[in-house]
Amino acid sequence: MDTLPQVQPQARIEQPDHPKILRIMGPGLITGASDDDPSGIATYSQVGAQFGYSLAWTLLFSYPLMAAIQEISARIGRVTGYGIAGNLRRHYTPWLSSAIVGMLLVANVINLGADLGAMGAALKLLIPGPALLYVCFFGLISAALEIFTQYSRYVSVLKWLCLSLFSYVICAFVVKVPWAEVGRAVVWPQFSLKPDYLVAIVAVMGTTISPYLFFWQAEQEVEDEKERPGALALTRAPEQARSEFSRIRIDTYLGMAISNVIAFFIVVTTATTLHAHGITNIQTSAEAAEALRAVAGQFTFVVFAAGIIGTGMLTLPVLAGSAAYAVGELFSWRVGLARRPFQAKAFYTVVAAATLIGVGLNFTAVDPVKALYWSAVLNGIVAVPVMVAMMFLSMRPDIMAGFTLPRALRILGWIATIVMATTVFAMAITWFG
Repeated sequence: MDTLPQVQPQARIEQPDHPKILRIMGPGLITGASDDDPSGIATYSQVGAQFGYSLAWTLLFSYPLMAAIQEISARIGRVTGYGIAGNLRRHYTPWLSSAIVGMLLVANVINLGADLGAMGAALKLLIPGPALLYVCFFGLISAALEIFTQYSRYVSVLKWLCLSLFSYVICAFVVKVPWAEVGRAVVWPQFSLKPDYLVAIVAVMGTTISPYLFFWQAEQEVEDEKERPGALALTRAPEQARSEFSRIRIDTYLGMAISNVIAFFIVVTTATTLHAHGITNIQTSAEAAEALRAVAGQFTFVVFAAGIIGTGMLTLPVLAGSAAYAVGELFSWRVGLARRPFQAKAFYTVVAAATLIGVGLNFTAVDPVKALYWSAVLNGIVAVPVMVAMMFLSMRPDIMAGFTLPRALRILGWIATIVMATTVFAMAITWFG
């Protein structure tokens, strides 16, 4: 159990006795939903098309690990009042924090470019026109909303965008899924040491456990603390810990459950349709949608393609925002989406620049759309040092006061870190061995 330091009581947060679920659901819901971005959709589609149901087990296996590491991220932000990068800067050597933020920035920009390209290609499938123009449109709309929309209203918009994820549940129930076969594959999976199988596992793990999600959820807890009347960092108001940790746990575990359930349905849908018809090579989420039109009908195609756009609009601000938070805290800038543009000029400049570079990648010889699958692999590699740093941060009493991780969460966090490191190491061995 979490221990409470003995200090003078601080202001309490006004909360109803029976809070509505949408009021509880916040950072965890948005973080989990943004995990199923166009890059993730491409990864899950490729996994389903190439391996059928044989890798569906990874979504169940990764759930407790991703939920645990996201809860740890949220706790760091809520306890200290600083995000991941802010705590790294304050408590560790500059080269470590700079290296981690640098890797995150590169991964996020590549992901932004890939997601924007996928969204442009998906809209072109629905409304014929120039895909690059659509890329520019999505980039402009996303950056403008993030920079100029009031924070509370913007969060509400992101919550509603989470509904776009259920398009993939609809797809799974439109096609005829042999659920008994799916169940056997999940309960008794057929493992392999072949390079493509291991790379696929790293890609799935890199999609479900992504470093930008750690930074985003920690920072959203900081934002939430600043925006809610009476809320303070738990180092200053420890009596708020019990209710806050309960809220974080519900929010995070439900949000991550939704994320993995949706990913599971994408794998099942593409395995049932594409893999069953011999279509085993899917490079992008738009290609998956187009392939579905031929084997599953127009309705499934439209729903799948529309879902790519909806999830992309949810994820673009998370990618750009997490990069801006990390860079801003590294350089001790004023950061936060709740601030006006003129109050955090450097922070919003990074948001705009990251989005602009992501748009620009689609105009270069580097094809970010084809990089969708590999961006997930890159996220898996980057996640390892970030997770190690987070685990040490969250276990230091001088940083977390009386709120160092309880034993169960500490064990799950280290298991998640070891699993990520092992899968990346196994992939490297197959490549260079």
